[in-house]
Amino acid sequence: MDFEPSPDVSPAPPSAPPEGLRGNIFLNKGELRAGWRLMLYAGFVGGLVFAGGIVLVLFVPPVHNHYFPGSWFTEEVFSFLVIFGAALIMARIEHRPVGAYGLPVRGAFGKLFWQGWLFGLVEISTLAGLIYAFGGYRFGSLALQGGDIIRWGVIWAIVFVFVGLFEEFLFRGYTQFTLGEGVGFWPAAILLSCSFGAVHLENRGENWVGAASVVMTGLVFAFALRRTGNLWFVVGWHASFDFGETFLFSVPNSGQLFDGHLSNATLQGRTWLTGGSVGPEGSVFSFLTMTVLALLIHFLFPAKNSNPEAN
Repeated sequence: MDFEPSPDVSPAPPSAPPEGLRGNIFLNKGELRAGWRLMLYAGFVGGLVFAGGIVLVLFVPPVHNHYFPGSWFTEEVFSFLVIFGAALIMARIEHRPVGAYGLPVRGAFGKLFWQGWLFGLVEISTLAGLIYAFGGYRFGSLALQGGDIIRWGVIWAIVFVFVGLFEEFLFRGYTQFTLGEGVGFWPAAILLSCSFGAVHLENRGENWVGAASVVMTGLVFAFALRRTGNLWFVVGWHASFDFGETFLFSVPNSGQLFDGHLSNATLQGRTWLTGGSVGPEGSVFSFLTMTVLALLIHFLFPAKNSNPEAN
C-alpha cells in the first residue's frame, strides 16, 4: 500500500522570550519610549534655561519692559536657542539628524519659508480687509515717518522670525515629532494646539475666542507641517502674520499693542467683528480665513510621505 509522503512537520523555532520589565517600561523596539524621551528633553531644556539664565544675568542688562522689541528679541532668541539646543542633544542620543524634528538646515529660509510668508500676509490682509468692509477698522494717520518706517519694519520682521522659530519649534518641533510617535500625529497635534491656545491666555488682553482661534491656527499649522514635511512654511507664515498685525496694520497682536507700529489704526465696533482687545485674530472672520487657507494647503501640497527632511 502506497502512502503519501507526510509534509514537513519539523517543530517551529521557539518564539523569542517576551521583553522583560526593562523593555516594557523603558524601551519600544530598542528605542527609549516617547514619554521618557520627552521627559529627558524637558530636563535638558531646564538645564539650558538655568545655565543660560546665569549668562544673561552676568552679561546682559536687565529687562525692564518685556514689550519693547529689544528685550523681547533677546527673550525670543534665548528661548529658541534653548529648545533647539536641547533637541540637538536629543538628536545625538537618538542617532537622528536634528532636521528630523522639523527644521532641516537645508531648507532654512528657502522656498517654503517665503511661500509661508506670503500666506501670512495674505491672511492678515484679508482679515483686516473684511473687518474694514464691515466698518470695524481704520488705518488712521501714519505714526512713523521717513527712515523710521524702514527701521521699525526691519526690526519687527527680525523679531517675528524668531517668534515664529521659537513658538513653532516649541509646539510643532521636537514635541510634535516625539509625542506623535507615542500617540499618533493628530492626537499629539490636538493636545499641543490646545496647549498653544492656553499659553496665549496669559497675554494681557487675550480672551477665550482669541485662544480658540490660536488652537485652530495650531491645527492648521500642524496640517501644513504634515503636507510640506517641515516647519519652514509655518515659521514664515507665523512670522509674517504677526508682522502684519503689529506693524503693517498696527493692531493688537494676541492682546498686545506694541511700540513702533506704522499707523494710528483703530478697531471699532462689536468684538465678534474686530476681535476687541485681542486683535483681528479674535474676529469671527479669522476662523473663515484659516479654513480657506487650510483648503489651499490641501490643493497646493498634495498628500505624500511627509516625514520631515533631515540634514
